[in-house]
Amino acid sequence: MNRTVLTPDQNAAPVWVYRYEHPARPWVLSVATHAEPGSGKLSLGGFRIVPAELTAAPDFDVDRMAIGLALGMEEKVHWSRLLKIGGPLALRDSSRVAGGKCVMQPSDDARIGQPHDAALLDFALECFRDVEATGGIRLTTGQDLGHGLMHDGRSQSLDYLSARFLGCVHSDTSKPTAEGNYYVLKGMLDGAGVQLGNARVALVGVGNIGEHVLRRLREHGTEILALDISARRRDAVRTPGVTTFTQDEKARLLAEPVDAVVVNANRQSLDPESCALLARNERLKVVCGSENLAMPDPADADRLRAAGKLYCPTELGGMMGYLTAVEEYLARLEDRPFDIVTMFEAARALEEVGRRGARRVLERRFEIGFEAAVRDLHA
Repeated sequence: MNRTVLTPDQNAAPVWVYRYEHPARPWVLSVATHAEPGSGKLSLGGFRIVPAELTAAPDFDVDRMAIGLALGMEEKVHWSRLLKIGGPLALRDSSRVAGGKCVMQPSDDARIGQPHDAALLDFALECFRDVEATGGIRLTTGQDLGHGLMHDGRSQSLDYLSARFLGCVHSDTSKPTAEGNYYVLKGMLDGAGVQLGNARVALVGVGNIGEHVLRRLREHGTEILALDISARRRDAVRTPGVTTFTQDEKARLLAEPVDAVVVNANRQSLDPESCALLARNERLKVVCGSENLAMPDPADADRLRAAGKLYCPTELGGMMGYLTAVEEYLARLEDRPFDIVTMFEAARALEEVGRRGARRVLERRFEIGFEAAVRDLHA
């Protein structure tokens, strides 16, 4: 393998990038991390095998994606420290944790389920070991895009990785992430005077996370509008009380009179055009979710605030997945039992965070945004 280490320049965020190129195959792995070389810190973030629709984009760059996702992970680390949310081991060791991300650009014949998937994962494992050996940090990865049943018809890719590298954890982090989403949404709407039983909620993305949020909302009788790029997923959630939309109907969905929009698609659901539609939606009160790289222009957060919308950064709403990964890793490291149910319980704290943050913004008549309100309340 060919390794290149990219160090941050003086004016950039402190992100180190370990870029690996396979000598014979067109595979590139980019490991971006906030963990300083030699620090022994835990670099936390999922291992993403980039879907074909993203690698096919003319502007795709594996290093840029890894850096952007690592920055988002560091934001999640920041929020969990500020709010003191997490499992017992993560709370104990929060100072050791840094945000990171591993992003693999594969060839089509090496995606999970294709003939060369095991070789691709073996290459990734070799790189992971090299990052630890040469970087002096502890790499920890969890569930992310691109994983599933391998070509052998027996092995799950996360299980394959976990059996060969201690830092690869394989709990289904989507469920605690979704629980965090649900409690943030519930709290924010309650703070804005809307109960879930009377709410109309739009879900952008109903994959593993979005579908779990959908099921939680159905427990309250919430009316749901669900958008997903996949016809299979749309068919799976289409039931009484759930109206589905295609990707081409996104603008129509965002113009619907809803109380909240929850984003859990691949990325950039909150692009400037979408944010403009949300700002003009008279009924809309809350925008939240856990999507990575959801808002390409950070200034749109202020535009939503100016329009009287409560916007929770998706890094705050999505912290429970990373916290699950670090809790499982530390438990494995210390030969302790790990129960994912503890993370469901930890996620409950986000309801009060959402409620108090929303009320503070409304008390201040949107002079501050939801993010600033939460910082004020927990500083």
